Amino acid sequence: MSLHPDLLPTGDPTVGRRRDWGFVPDAEKFGVGVVGLHEGHTMLVALRASGLCRAVAGCDLEEDKRRAAEEVCPGLWTTSDYDEMLARKDVQIVAIYTPDSLHAEQIEEAFRAGKHVVCTKPLLNEVSEADRLLRTAKKTGMRLQVAQSTRFYEPFLRMRELFDQGMFGKAEVVDAQYTHRMDWFYKKSPWSMSETHWAYLGLSHPVDLVRQYLGEIKEVHAYGSITALGKAHDLNSPDVIAATLVSSDGRIGRAFGNYGIHELPKGRSLVECHLQGSAGSALARYPDLRLTYTKKDGTEIDEDWTHSMAGYYFRHELEGMHYGEFCNVIDSFAAAITDDTPNHPDLEEGVGTVRVMHAIVQSLESGAPVTLS
Repeated sequence: MSLHPDLLPTGDPTVGRRRDWGFVPDAEKFGVGVVGLHEGHTMLVALRASGLCRAVAGCDLEEDKRRAAEEVCPGLWTTSDYDEMLARKDVQIVAIYTPDSLHAEQIEEAFRAGKHVVCTKPLLNEVSEADRLLRTAKKTGMRLQVAQSTRFYEPFLRMRELFDQGMFGKAEVVDAQYTHRMDWFYKKSPWSMSETHWAYLGLSHPVDLVRQYLGEIKEVHAYGSITALGKAHDLNSPDVIAATLVSSDGRIGRAFGNYGIHELPKGRSLVECHLQGSAGSALARYPDLRLTYTKKDGTEIDEDWTHSMAGYYFRHELEGMHYGEFCNVIDSFAAAITDDTPNHPDLEEGVGTVRVMHAIVQSLESGAPVTLS
């Protein structure tokens, strides 16, 4: 999709340019029900800018989260009963932002209720649940979009567009990282310290970016360690992970994450993807709204959306949460459903990423490479 030069439909003068996935009147928009209103709060805000979807329902066990959602979206119907939300005819898409261990059951229930699904990463934290979901999706005809937010951030979207145009030739090496101090995350999501693994949490971003360009992965070899910050929070699994990924045709990628880093120097970004192709290379960054790339003749180009799109992605000029990315995730999904075209990353891609992350955990535990079937 191309950049749209106009303001959002709200006319908000602080927003500037937006991604143009399409626009229809409110009465024709997909109704979205959000479950998990702590993490899902960002989706509710993002839906204000959507051209194809609107928030109609929210679900959370905690009353204060439901009240906060109603303040963000006046008129929003809320409940503590997920089945009650699934029964609503005005909910066509369910957006799942609950703890990871609940995803598989909630996805399956939504499919069986005739709802399409957007699910936050990691899609699953048990690879054994994948086949059941694939069977249910096939039986019901419902579709799923994995909310891998980084893939939908402007520099990463633009890099993929240029790649598809042949700007960089064939992807030969992909080096992706997500490095972020995470003690704040442990405080707001204490379940994360015991119910999941950083291979499924933060590392899902670089793993997804590597797979986006290299495709299926046949072998993984990972190393990990625990930082001082991780030890202070009694982590029993690594918060530093370096994984080499080998594609089915032998190309190499690296997924790296450090979630106990003391501070990140200004010269590096939280998320980076360095695509090294046969005819050029590119570096996409987050939260910087910048893409730097080389053309076939060696010319270096720096595209910068800091002033033109900061309001869309952050809702203000300060770097904040993933509002624009979340809007891109759900609008691209709605456009694909409407046009009956493929959406990415879909359920099969999401399952493929889960299987790679599972192999990373196996390699960390064994100290040896792991082959994926």
